[in-house]
Amino acid sequence: MAQDEANESQAKAAAKKEGQAKAKAKADKKKAEPVGPAPKYKREQTPKMRRLYQDSVCPTMMKEFGYKSVMQVPRLVKITVNMGLGRAKDEPKVIDAAIDELKAITGQSPVVSKAKKDIATFKLRKGQKIGVMVTLRRERMWEFLDRLCNIALPRVRDFRGVSPRGFDGRGNFTLGVREQIIFPEIEYDKIDAIRGLNISITTSAKNDDECKALLSAFRFPFKN
Repeated sequence: MAQDEANESQAKAAAKKEGQAKAKAKADKKKAEPVGPAPKYKREQTPKMRRLYQDSVCPTMMKEFGYKSVMQVPRLVKITVNMGLGRAKDEPKVIDAAIDELKAITGQSPVVSKAKKDIATFKLRKGQKIGVMVTLRRERMWEFLDRLCNIALPRVRDFRGVSPRGFDGRGNFTLGVREQIIFPEIEYDKIDAIRGLNISITTSAKNDDECKALLSAFRFPFKN
């Protein structure tokens, strides 16, 4: 009888000690956790292209087109980078490589695009993965435009300027890039194949003349 009471007393003491240890560990963990919302990444400087737009492009275009307000000046809305992958229906691993490359180029995780319908001619079924796409806005959009104009395009083999035939009549411009290796983020020794890109620049311009004037003001290398 006395032995049973001693064992019960020891069990209670052990349970109490274990409970105190758990409570202390929980309190220490709660104390270590940061208080308040998670800190947001803040750039130290405004992107160069955005400063150029505010300081130079807006006044120049207001004078050239006779705009009465700064709000009438065309502006960049978004840049869409698309990589079509016809081989992906036969080689699923191509999608993973393309995702890594596009993420390195744009600094943003891409979205996998899928076929919307069956096409027997191309042996394509609805829902199959056929490409990856990224939509850039705000700071990332300005930074990508800066790298595209000043670093990537001049590295194109035998580069003589971008053809101005890529305007769609509604103030948007699209160009094709044959090799992703023109971007310095891509290491040539680590890629498995050369892939092309489609880059669409969407603006608020009403026509092609305004869009071309806007991109030219950013020193976009159009062919003479």
